[in-house]
Amino acid sequence: MNFRPSLSVFILLGLVACDSRKTDHRAYHPETTTDQSAILAVDLRSEGKVNPLAVPSVAQLSWRVEAGDQREVRQTAWHILVASSPERLEPAKADLWDSQKTKSARTTLIPYGGKALASGQSCYWKVRIWDQTNAPSAWSDIASFEVAPTTPEDWSGAEWIFDGKANPEKDEDCYKLDPAPLFRKEFKLHKPIKQARLHVVGLGLCYPSLNGKRIEGHLHDPPWTDFEERIQYRTHDVTELLSEGDNCLGLAVGNGFFNPLPMRKWGRRNLRADLFIGRPRVIAKLVVTHADGSETLLTTGGEGWKFGHGASLRNNIYIGEIRDARKAVPGWDKPGFDDSGWSKAATIDAPLEPLEPLRMLPVHAHGTLQAVAITEPKKDGVYIVDFGLNFTGIPEIDFDVPAGTEITLRYGELIYDDGTLNPMTSVTGQIKRNITLEDGTVQSMGGPGAPEIAWQEDSYIARGGGETFRPDFTYHSFRFMEVTGLPAAPKKEDFRGIPLHTKLSTAGTFESSNELFNRIQQMCLNTFHANTVAVQSDCPHRERFGYGGDIVATSETFLMNFDMNGFYTKTLRDWGDAQLDNGLMPDTAPYAGVKYCGVGWGMVHPLLIEQLHQHYGNLELLKEQLPIALTWIEAEANRRENGLVTIGLGDHEALLPGDQKKGPELKTPKFIDSCHRIARLARIAGDEEAAKRCEAWAAESQAAWAQAFLDTETGKVAFANQTQQAFALGFGVVGDDDWDKVFEVLIKDLTKTEDSPRLTTGIYGTWKLLELLPEHGRNDLAYGLANRKTEPSWGWMLENDATTLWEHWAGSDNTFSNNHPMFGSVSGWFLRWLGGIQCAPDAVGFDRILIRPRPVEGLDWVKTSHNSIRGNIVSNWRRVDGGIEYEITIPPNTSATLELPNDGDFIRKEVGSGTYRFKTE
Repeated sequence: MNFRPSLSVFILLGLVACDSRKTDHRAYHPETTTDQSAILAVDLRSEGKVNPLAVPSVAQLSWRVEAGDQREVRQTAWHILVASSPERLEPAKADLWDSQKTKSARTTLIPYGGKALASGQSCYWKVRIWDQTNAPSAWSDIASFEVAPTTPEDWSGAEWIFDGKANPEKDEDCYKLDPAPLFRKEFKLHKPIKQARLHVVGLGLCYPSLNGKRIEGHLHDPPWTDFEERIQYRTHDVTELLSEGDNCLGLAVGNGFFNPLPMRKWGRRNLRADLFIGRPRVIAKLVVTHADGSETLLTTGGEGWKFGHGASLRNNIYIGEIRDARKAVPGWDKPGFDDSGWSKAATIDAPLEPLEPLRMLPVHAHGTLQAVAITEPKKDGVYIVDFGLNFTGIPEIDFDVPAGTEITLRYGELIYDDGTLNPMTSVTGQIKRNITLEDGTVQSMGGPGAPEIAWQEDSYIARGGGETFRPDFTYHSFRFMEVTGLPAAPKKEDFRGIPLHTKLSTAGTFESSNELFNRIQQMCLNTFHANTVAVQSDCPHRERFGYGGDIVATSETFLMNFDMNGFYTKTLRDWGDAQLDNGLMPDTAPYAGVKYCGVGWGMVHPLLIEQLHQHYGNLELLKEQLPIALTWIEAEANRRENGLVTIGLGDHEALLPGDQKKGPELKTPKFIDSCHRIARLARIAGDEEAAKRCEAWAAESQAAWAQAFLDTETGKVAFANQTQQAFALGFGVVGDDDWDKVFEVLIKDLTKTEDSPRLTTGIYGTWKLLELLPEHGRNDLAYGLANRKTEPSWGWMLENDATTLWEHWAGSDNTFSNNHPMFGSVSGWFLRWLGGIQCAPDAVGFDRILIRPRPVEGLDWVKTSHNSIRGNIVSNWRRVDGGIEYEITIPPNTSATLELPNDGDFIRKEVGSGTYRFKTE
């Protein structure tokens, strides 16, 4: 039986309250409490951060409502005070903004509405709120934010500085040693210090230090963007690193994505031809506020800035770093260092308009992995270090070897059967061989000067004595590391792995009685972390690109597992910046020259707009990005043929021949889905004309698609396989009259083999299957797909020692990545359908919640939670004698629709905030 329930219906059937009162099996009796406590605004944030040091002059303010044990709590109004000092935070005294009582339930991303603010200004704020009875809360605790430099004038004359050199003209010369520059300037502070702020960014990467101490907390900054459009600088509180008297600011700068090597990925794509590039450079502004209120200002540019070179002889974000520790310069970033042999830093006339404060949390080191094993498979002095986990990061290695010892490190996800390193699944751009040109010249397929095989590799030349190597300007993705050049056998305790990823707060939790599912969830989380180094990448080694299709298939899953507000806001703007001159979208953002995948990859832009509005309530971002989405969908509409979309990919990595690149039957549904989505967004923004235009395009294409591909007698779509049927249903192009027939064809295909259910879908089809099956009464089949241990399945990956998701169902030891998040939608199924926590389609900042658990035979219990922007949502269930017990928590200032399975139907109930316990029979 297929269930297609209407959420507006509440069937009072079999719902039992778990308390000591007499049970009424026909009535709704949630557990109640008598303890009443006042509501309060808590967790105050500006731009999604706690007391940030750099926000735009119109900051967006948010809070959560805390209500203790009270039920059905709603905020009905708020009153915000913003002042230049904590002492002025009182009504009638707040000198920056007194909003007065404002009737609104909104708690997320409220734009500051007071006096104009200046760069560097410190602002303090608090809020009180009113509940549904119009009773006010106490004032919140005080929060703060500081205004970032937002205009060129705010940078106080700071200039970009660099080493004054030109990049090589010939590609082969780019592979020669080119040491990373070190910039320094000494300065004096003549008064006691109250506070100090450093605003700094380097292209491509920068590590600042003060008085010999590197500033911690940010790695691989700035995040990769289109640097011609947007450069995100960081701001540090450096008060404790300065002192009266002599000081020194040091800036170590690397290439990153601003000065890549001219490697032809796949033999043809050269990043230097597609990115905005140049010599490594840096800009900085240090503002020191003294106890008497005066300021000392230090900026890059002008007199006194010098540069030299240190130990990093060559660095590339993909293939690694060459470090000669003998060339390290001790004390270069301390006052009193003799820099008489250093050169004067040059300035470059580059615009400051792209500079903006870092909107997302930084990349950071996420703990430490200790080596679990070291082997010497050939007994030839080549060692294999196993870290036990396929991760993205860098090694940290202790050495005690003679000066001049050259140690080579290669990295891979796998080892061969003989125990030696297999680096091939992580080779940059599949550059794996030499080719012979027409004139007989032999060179790498990666271009002149490129390595024959572009594997991940670092080289370290020791200075002698005890020392530690940790690369600065590269990162790798690996489980195994090959070490060559050691004079003696190494010890496990000398080898550590440092995982790197954007600092994403955990939002979702999942645990179940099925240990395989728990392991799959951990494998997904490992993969997600490994692919969030400032960009949600397809893989963290071979390409490192933000492919739209990969994000489309997993974005809701990421949103349920992590706080993605800042990260996806940056991602969305990356896509807006990447839009092509003809209005179409490329396949990756930041743009990297790839543009053949079509509508299924470009649709990520409107999808993220809608999801950010649903999950975080970002209305201003919606209005900012909607014109870009409208331009894109019009460009896609204009290149249809007879209403059908003919260009692009279908279901990436599907198993049946042709499904990956099938024709309009797969591409057109994505276009129709995007038209409907953009129409919804246009209506939210008040543009009814644009909404109708999008709906008209959708109707044209839906009619053309149905006529060309839908057999209304049988319900078969085109070739009638899983991908065809799932696309038709999942992207909403099948009408009500044909829906059940199309779904039945899908079910027959899933169950036609002896080992059924067995999927043949790629990333889109799998995502849609895991939504369609539980929503329409066949979660048993979704469970069967997730519970498999034979190919194709997630369990098959684990059976083959995977710790991260594969790019291909069958696995690969040469071509396909072993660290690819695009099949991670199963984690979304755990949270959204086993636990049942969902953001309602009409939600604004998660104010509307759906609780739709789908228990299945084989599972005894499930525990899930999601810490939304409104507060923590919990949905747990377990089997007991005679039924299933549910424990559900709904945070304040939200409402939820509960939809609990009961004897072949559903119990539905609208509830407000509180904790509820039910039993279905």
